[in-house]
Amino acid sequence: GYQVGSFPPLWTEWNDRYRDAVRDFWRGALPDVRDLGYRLSGSSDLYAWGGRRPYASVNFITSHDGFTLRDLVSYEHKHNEANGEGNRDGTDDNRSWNCGAEGEAGGPAVRALRRRQLRNMLTTLLLSTGVPMFVAGDEMGRTQGGNNNAYCQDGETSWVDWSLLDDPGWRALRDLTARLIALRRAHPVLRRRAFFSGRQTPDGLRDLAWFTADGAEMTEADWYAPTATVGMYLSGRDIAQRDPQGVPVVDDSFLALLHAGEEAMRCTLPGAPWAGAYEVLVDTAHESGGRWAGSPDERAGVPDQGGVPDGGAGVRYRAGSRLTVGARSVVLLKVVEAAATGPLPVRAEPRRKTR
Repeated sequence: GYQVGSFPPLWTEWNDRYRDAVRDFWRGALPDVRDLGYRLSGSSDLYAWGGRRPYASVNFITSHDGFTLRDLVSYEHKHNEANGEGNRDGTDDNRSWNCGAEGEAGGPAVRALRRRQLRNMLTTLLLSTGVPMFVAGDEMGRTQGGNNNAYCQDGETSWVDWSLLDDPGWRALRDLTARLIALRRAHPVLRRRAFFSGRQTPDGLRDLAWFTADGAEMTEADWYAPTATVGMYLSGRDIAQRDPQGVPVVDDSFLALLHAGEEAMRCTLPGAPWAGAYEVLVDTAHESGGRWAGSPDERAGVPDQGGVPDGGAGVRYRAGSRLTVGARSVVLLKVVEAAATGPLPVRAEPRRKTR
């Protein structure tokens, strides 16, 4: 039977609830964001019992079985005719969205939207608490032509096509994925080994906080209301972790704005006690995840869907100001100035062993 979340400590599990929630959010099929909140923050509802930790959750959006990430945004129906079973094999529950045209059809606007959706899902995956997993080739647009049960194929359908990197657009996706992996590796707040408490500290901060588009903390009613926008604040000042020498781990703090709506959204950046100023690190409204570097698909006459001015990376905003989050995109910001309640902490660098 179905046993996700039921295994004892020391087991880790492929979290298909994460897969389904993230797919549904980015295709606009979630009735509210309650489930998404649990998945982004380590799935404590599934794993916070009996001493289990966030790394019990192996977060994934695609696996070896099913659509590739590119096919997830290109096909709404499986195309398994080549498997010789009359297209009866493979799941029909793909939770996919083809962005307006089935398969490789569609003009520049459709192709640009698909690549943006790939950036959104890879960014979401690598910012989520837990263990991220993605399939080889998803970071550079590998396709199986809509085949979601390619175990029986030993050819171009199932092979990794390295020539995809000759396309500037797919190379930009690979480069963004590498940037996100490096960011995750550099920041322990993105790799927490304990679940968030949500408790308020004396200075008013929480280790995890959720915000609406108007910069207010989410209320109970907000979790149950239909919405396409959610802000997730991760505090680097409240990591329940120590380094090998017993020193408390301190890191930068981050705000991720996830917006799955069809139109750009003006979002207010939370002020005190959360921050005094922010700097944009990633903006998936643009192909490079920052400044435009892009393919003809995203440059040739495709209207800008919003996003941070000038492609955004490195742009700073005062807390309380309004920032445009592009249609169906993620903006990741780092806190670069503390609120008036106190200075930013100094990051605890790992100590090197001496002989």
